[in-house]
Amino acid sequence: MLPASLKRYAWLSIAAALATILLKGWAWWLTGSVGLLSDAIESFVNLAGAMMALAMLSLAAMPADDNHAHGHGKAEYFSSAFEGFLILIAAVSIAYAAIERLLNPQPLEAVGIGLAVSVVASAINLVTSRTLMGVGRKYKSIALEADARHLLTDVWTSAGVIAGVGLVWATGWLWLDPAIALLVALNIVWTGWQLLQRSAAGLMDVSLPEEEIRAIEAILDGYRQQGLEFHALRTRQAGTRAFITLHVLMPGAWTIQQGHDCSERLEADIRQAVPHAHITTHLEPMEDPVSLADQELDRRSD
Repeated sequence: MLPASLKRYAWLSIAAALATILLKGWAWWLTGSVGLLSDAIESFVNLAGAMMALAMLSLAAMPADDNHAHGHGKAEYFSSAFEGFLILIAAVSIAYAAIERLLNPQPLEAVGIGLAVSVVASAINLVTSRTLMGVGRKYKSIALEADARHLLTDVWTSAGVIAGVGLVWATGWLWLDPAIALLVALNIVWTGWQLLQRSAAGLMDVSLPEEEIRAIEAILDGYRQQGLEFHALRTRQAGTRAFITLHVLMPGAWTIQQGHDCSERLEADIRQAVPHAHITTHLEPMEDPVSLADQELDRRSD
C-alpha cells in the first residue's frame, strides 16, 4: 500500500515559509542589508514551491482511474520542476539587487537585532527541511525532497549572509554585503538546475536507483539457482510508486499453477526490497526460441 497522504507535510512547509518571510523581511527592514533581502526573496520562492507541492501531492494521492491507469504519481515531478524554475527567477532578482547595491553602497543599521532575527528564521528552516527530507526519502516523494533540499540550501545561504553582514559590521567594508548576495544567487542557480534535472529524469521514466536494481538482481540470482531465467527487466519511478516489469523463463513442462505460484513468490520478494512497487511478470517457456525475441522494447516481428 502507498503511504497516507503526504499533504500535511506540505502544509508544514507553507507555515515555515510564511514564518521565515516575516522574520527575514523584518531583519532586512531593520538592517537595510541586500544580503538579508536576498534571503527574504528566497523565502517567497519557498512559499510558492510549498503551495505547488501541496497541489501536486493532492493530485498524486488520487487513485488510478480510466484515464490514468498507472495513477497520478508523476504529478510530483511538476512540483519539483516548478520550484526549480522559481529558484532561477529568484536568483536573477537577487543578482539584480546585489549589483545595484554594489554600484550604490549603503551603510547597514541595527545589525545585531537583524542578525538575531535571521538566525531564528534559519532555525525554523533547518527543522522543517530535516523533517521533509526524512519523509521524502522514506516515501520517495520528490516533491517533499525537492522542498527539503531547497530549504536546506536556504539554511546554508542564510549562514553565508549572516556571516557576510557580520563581517560588514566588523570591518565596515560595505562591498562584502552585495558580494555575498551574488554568491547566494549562484548557489541558488545550482540548486534550481539540479531540481530541473531530476524532474526531467522522472518525467522521462528514468530507471530506479542503482542500489534498488542491484537488490532486484540479487533476488533474481536466487531464483536462477532454482532453474529459472529472466530478461527484459525494466523499471521506472513515478512519484512514490515504482513500476517493475520482467519476463520469467520457466520450464515448459510446468503447469500454469506452478508458474503462477512461482511468480507470486518472486513478486512478493521484490516488493520486500522495493516498497510501493507495482510488478508485472510475463511467463515464458525457456525452451521456446520465441521467448528470446521479446527482450527489446520494440519486439522483432520476424
